[in-house]
Amino acid sequence: MIRHGVLVCLCFREQIGHCRGYLAIYLISHDSIMPLTSTQTPQNHIHRVTIAALLVTVGIVFGDIGTSPLYVMKAIMGVNASFDADYVIGAVSCVIWTLTLQTTVKYVLIALRADNKGEGGILALYSLIKGLRRRWIYVLAAVGASALIADGVITPAMTVTSAIEGLRDLNPSAPVLPIVLVIISAIFLVQRLGTKAIGKFFGPFMLAWFLMLGILGVVHLPEHWAVLKAFNPYFAVKLLVDYPGWFLILGAVFLCTTGAEALYSDLGHCGRLNITYSWLFVKLMLIINYLGQGAWIIAQGTGYVHEVNPFFGVMPRWFLPAGILISTGAAIIASQALLSGSFTIFSEAMSLDFWPRLRIKYPSTVKGQLYIPLVNCFLYIGCILTVLLFRTSGHMEAAYGLAITVTMLMTTLLLALYLRHCGVAMWLVALFATVFVIIEGGFFVANMFKFMHGGWFTVLIAGLVCAVMLVWRRASEIRGKYIEYRNFKDYTDIIKAMQHDSEIPKYASNVVYLSRSQSPDMVESKLVYSIINKQPKRADHYWIIRVEFTDSPDTLEYERDILVPDTLTSFKFRIGFRIQPQLSVYFRQAVEDMISEGLIDLTSGYPSLRRYGIAGDFRFIVIHRIFSPSSQCDSRDRMLMNLHALLRRMELGTGSAFGLDTSMLKIENVPLIINSRTSRRIKKI
Repeated sequence: MIRHGVLVCLCFREQIGHCRGYLAIYLISHDSIMPLTSTQTPQNHIHRVTIAALLVTVGIVFGDIGTSPLYVMKAIMGVNASFDADYVIGAVSCVIWTLTLQTTVKYVLIALRADNKGEGGILALYSLIKGLRRRWIYVLAAVGASALIADGVITPAMTVTSAIEGLRDLNPSAPVLPIVLVIISAIFLVQRLGTKAIGKFFGPFMLAWFLMLGILGVVHLPEHWAVLKAFNPYFAVKLLVDYPGWFLILGAVFLCTTGAEALYSDLGHCGRLNITYSWLFVKLMLIINYLGQGAWIIAQGTGYVHEVNPFFGVMPRWFLPAGILISTGAAIIASQALLSGSFTIFSEAMSLDFWPRLRIKYPSTVKGQLYIPLVNCFLYIGCILTVLLFRTSGHMEAAYGLAITVTMLMTTLLLALYLRHCGVAMWLVALFATVFVIIEGGFFVANMFKFMHGGWFTVLIAGLVCAVMLVWRRASEIRGKYIEYRNFKDYTDIIKAMQHDSEIPKYASNVVYLSRSQSPDMVESKLVYSIINKQPKRADHYWIIRVEFTDSPDTLEYERDILVPDTLTSFKFRIGFRIQPQLSVYFRQAVEDMISEGLIDLTSGYPSLRRYGIAGDFRFIVIHRIFSPSSQCDSRDRMLMNLHALLRRMELGTGSAFGLDTSMLKIENVPLIINSRTSRRIKKI
């Protein structure tokens, strides 16, 4: 996707030692090309299956779904005040088959194969099919991504609160709320530091967590062996048919699979086979724990107290403090995984033109780890509001789940389009879509009954994020539609004449433009106007840079077209949607390639400087298109453009967003006039 027009002057300086951020071309040594940083190095998307890789996968992929036993059975039992063994067995059966159909079949067996050069997630899936001629596809992606962000807001609050509430089994007056607020604040505070130092402990810790789940479940199975009948789907169907409040049960059951989308989103970090093999272990531990909780509940009979969380109820009294501590650690790791996933979604949204460009930082060299300060602040405020608004995990359950069902539905529709695009038989695609739309539609309807009890909160968050995405995307399309292009070859004679016109003051030795054009021969009319008409810019060399954000996540390559030898050169940089644009670095490397090939001499044209081998200067000028009030367009487009202008206030400046040297930056504001209807012409009288 081509971005804003920019006239760039790059200040090349001879330096000894480090470049200190400048685009330094070493005229003495042409082979001193700065290596790409770790965030730019293409990654091999083939992940080997090793014990270490499986351990890492357990640590970073399954945090959300792995902490669901903290609250799922508690939520299910909260639906029915009076229960019998059949109710519990049916509920556990619903959990088992939800994990099997929704997580194992849809995500592990199908979705993980829909990878974009090894990367997964709903926006990566959208990148694979965005070329299809269906305008509404981007709406599905925006709705799904925004709902996933809403889930990222409430999940840390839900998991941490559920874990800390275990303290009330030790001391009913324990100050749960203040402790939760402190832990959540600490989680968000350390995001700027990254997790390189402690990330290596995530795998062993989560392995211990899942082993604890399995052991606690196995210990209580003998209390009621009949709970093993839950493997028979008949009991799940029987419960939903016989129980009039089936929709409430489904709403609680769905909480067991809310982390399934994370399996797909983390595909690029761990690889399909590592996730698949790890899931076999994780699923086994989860099911055993759910069976153990079910057996324990049935064994309690009429003595079961609904205020007691079955997850902590199955723990021996002597183990409860350690269990609460381990649960809190697992909740923190799950929250960390959700936050990292949210940062990745926003980063992808920026590259896919769904979101204004924000400042991105890389707190460590760990692959895929990034930090977006504004997003971190937004998510933190959302989490704190969630805790203060709902106060207990029981109340949060009402808000939890509704948004993620929307994401899953959108993923199903996009997967169906992708499968058909790959040539899968229509009847198989229809079968896949029908089965999972029915399953997820049922969960959606069930969760809609929570709307007035808290579901509105996540819908509100998702709606706000989605509105920004759709407005930004649609307004960007409108802006691109009304950009006028001209053939650059029609102006090369004028530019060459300007070079030799001493009456025109030299603007810079080198002038570089960033163009939206798909072709090296075509450029925006405003770009030509900037060179020739608006303070004519005489220079020794002119450069055109065209940027294309590719569907492949880690692409980093360029093409070169020499339009006029030693005068006018066009570059096309192809950058993956997960690569942070650093055009200063890429441009410098491309120019160094030309120097090493003897295609150009960048020594200053001023005799006094040339005598000492000083490189010519470069300048940056950003062409900023501002929506003009004189535009003749309908009220809907005018509203979109005004909202777009409002959203641009939080956008990072073009120079910073694209990694350009801002030490010599000038902004040129030009009007963007949108005329979708004929304007009235004044008449002479």
